[in-house]
Amino acid sequence: MGSERRTRKGPAGGRARLGRDFWFYFSGQAVSQLGGSFTTFALPLLVFKLTHSATNLALTTAAEFVPYLLFGLLLGAVVDRFDRKRLMLGSDIARALVIAVIPVLAIGGSLRVADIYAVTFVQSTLGIIFDCGEFAAIPSLVGEQELVTANARIMATNNAGQILGPGLAGALVAFVPVAGLLFVDAGSFLVSSGCLALIRCSFNAATPASRPAGSAIRALLADVREGLAYVWSNPVLRSISIMMALINLVATTANSQLVLFARRALHATNSEIGFLYAAGAAGIVAVSLVAGPIRQRVSFAVTALGALVIAGLTMTAMALAGSYAAALVLWAASSGFGMLLNINTVALRQAIVPPRLYGRVVSVAQVLAWSAIPLGSLAGAAAINLSGSVTGVYAVIGGLTAAIALAFAFSPVAHGDRHLAEAAERRAGPAGAGHSPGSGGAERDGAGHGPGFLGAGPAGDSADAGRGADGSKEVR
Repeated sequence: MGSERRTRKGPAGGRARLGRDFWFYFSGQAVSQLGGSFTTFALPLLVFKLTHSATNLALTTAAEFVPYLLFGLLLGAVVDRFDRKRLMLGSDIARALVIAVIPVLAIGGSLRVADIYAVTFVQSTLGIIFDCGEFAAIPSLVGEQELVTANARIMATNNAGQILGPGLAGALVAFVPVAGLLFVDAGSFLVSSGCLALIRCSFNAATPASRPAGSAIRALLADVREGLAYVWSNPVLRSISIMMALINLVATTANSQLVLFARRALHATNSEIGFLYAAGAAGIVAVSLVAGPIRQRVSFAVTALGALVIAGLTMTAMALAGSYAAALVLWAASSGFGMLLNINTVALRQAIVPPRLYGRVVSVAQVLAWSAIPLGSLAGAAAINLSGSVTGVYAVIGGLTAAIALAFAFSPVAHGDRHLAEAAERRAGPAGAGHSPGSGGAERDGAGHGPGFLGAGPAGDSADAGRGADGSKEVR
């Protein structure tokens, strides 16, 4: 079952095309994210319809991220210990059943906002397993030269469905109850699980070893400690996690209160809100598709931190413009450049982290970075309630986001290219001979994701631009 593999080359020694297993994975995620876009659209509307409260919208966001604080470290260790692909497949099936609870309760006339919180909490807990597995899946599916391209395409498909999805959901809501839209998401999880079952390669660097049952808890705790120590002792990993935590503390409100912003500042209808979500997804797809070429020409620091500055400034511009048409363009730009940060920071992690630590490193990164999201979401709601100005809060969020990027230009994050080069040298030397080429190796030219910089890619830690900074795949 080992996923050790040689770097795949074309006839002339050039980079090989992405293979069969990658495209099965890609297809499953495309369908799954289309379904997820229905939930992204429907859940805030359900909460707003039931409560008309900014605080309740913030609590929904908090319910998504609290599981990462409670279970993230342990589940990351579990993913490193067992068959990652089977765990991801089981997670998809379980999430299909759980998300269907909301429309079933709505049909019975007994849906409460507390039920939405509970389903969101369980969904997010199951999603931790999938996210940690996905961080390891991409390096297992492609060669070392393809990490940025593969991650960018997964990030793009994670959001491509959300271009069509929210607009379609906004149109269907005139004929179908809002809660009924979640049945689409349930079905999409089943399609994703089917595509995973068709993938031949393993997502583990070696067959997971069986261990005595009596030592399981101690072994998991030891694994967690090892993951924490690895991240915290590495200057670039530590700095990225701190930066993402600050971004999420400041910017999570932009996503959790988007419905409120659209209603109060833009006077948008349900359908227009759907198109606003779609615009954000379109921006993510557009930027993701050019992420590889950008990294071939621009340094890591300029690409990642420059993208974050643009994401913040365009958010401020959206708040100050007060125009729905302008908001479509500016929200697309803010979301897209936020995701460019995620793509590059996740690829950097994949390049410098040993494959056996993938699950733990991504879970540690998520816990450290996403710990700020529940607090930031509630603080943002309080700021809106106290100031009475959702536009003012959005304007401040954008300015603070850009300021964070500028501050970290003087941190180890600015030396990402040097860390990539050092990782490539280690793999090229005798000590790296046993290291799987497919497990890292984003080279300096960008050949070499995870979180919306709030987001999520495939696996990252912000939750902004795609709705969940650099562990960025949207938590669904």
